[in-house]
Amino acid sequence: MNIGNIEFGPHPVFLAPMEDVTDIGFRHLCKRFGAAMVYTEFVSAEALVRSVKSTVSKLQIDDNERPVGIQIYGRDVPQMVEAAQIVEQEAHPDVIDLNFGCPVKKVAGKGAGAGMLQNIPLLLDITREVVKAVNTPVTVKTRLGWNQEQLIITTLAEQLQDCGIQALTIHGRTRSQMYTGEADWTLIGEVKRNPRIHIPIIGNGDITTPEQARLAFERYGVDAIMVGRATFGRPWLFREMNDYLNACDIALKNAPEGRLDAEQLPPSLPCMTPSEKLDVLIEQLHINVDRIGDEYRGILHTRRHLAATPIFKGIPDFRQTRIAMLRADRLDDLLPILEQCRQRLL
Repeated sequence: MNIGNIEFGPHPVFLAPMEDVTDIGFRHLCKRFGAAMVYTEFVSAEALVRSVKSTVSKLQIDDNERPVGIQIYGRDVPQMVEAAQIVEQEAHPDVIDLNFGCPVKKVAGKGAGAGMLQNIPLLLDITREVVKAVNTPVTVKTRLGWNQEQLIITTLAEQLQDCGIQALTIHGRTRSQMYTGEADWTLIGEVKRNPRIHIPIIGNGDITTPEQARLAFERYGVDAIMVGRATFGRPWLFREMNDYLNACDIALKNAPEGRLDAEQLPPSLPCMTPSEKLDVLIEQLHINVDRIGDEYRGILHTRRHLAATPIFKGIPDFRQTRIAMLRADRLDDLLPILEQCRQRLL
């Protein structure tokens, strides 16, 4: 699979762009554990054009995390074009991704993100003009449609391809679903099977385990998968997925008839011990404190990962410890709690 001149392996797993999550520290961790491509937090075109400091700071990338994409969103053609040019000139990303999928009210309610699914002519105008304005490969991330009565992705995919994008990521939900219910991959598979589609199709939504990653590639034929919320407190998930996908490839090559039955699939194994995984979370904590330059805000930024990580699930009677962990606002309080967790994990 290729996006522009970027070559990926047979089963690439991408880190999804997520607001207030995919900062440079977290991207580095995910890249270390095997993310094939990472994305910045999404960037408001309007704020970037106005040089809002907090928005401009999201353009910070470095060579250690490449290939890296920067995602922008907006609802105005000139602003999106200018924002894409600023991104290209200031950050030199490997990919510029257009967000037509964010469902949150403050974005979609104003006509940007997934709100663009209610104005397809404008969505296509933005895409076409951005592609013409930059030399960087342009990609799009979107959803199946606005709601269940407007499942337009099969037609939209062809229209976007005609605009010149070089890859399309599809989240298997509508905007009205937000993040509820189950992602529906059937239409993602239909887009991929369309003989007129020649750009890479990247599937997104509810991929949380190595087994689900394998099924997404096998059942729906996507060129890559994108993993989002499942990485919270679990950046090593990329290594676990890659190890499992590689093991399945080896097993398939050695299978007598070139196919694997369920009982022939290799087991999915943890890539590290719980103690080693805790070391990664503590490293992430220190990265955030150092990067933000404020102990409390660094801890606050790490809390969602501590709250979501699965490594504490095996600890009995963990509730009070969890409450204390998530209330701690100083490293001198939090680190001893985490070390107590380590002893209980051992």
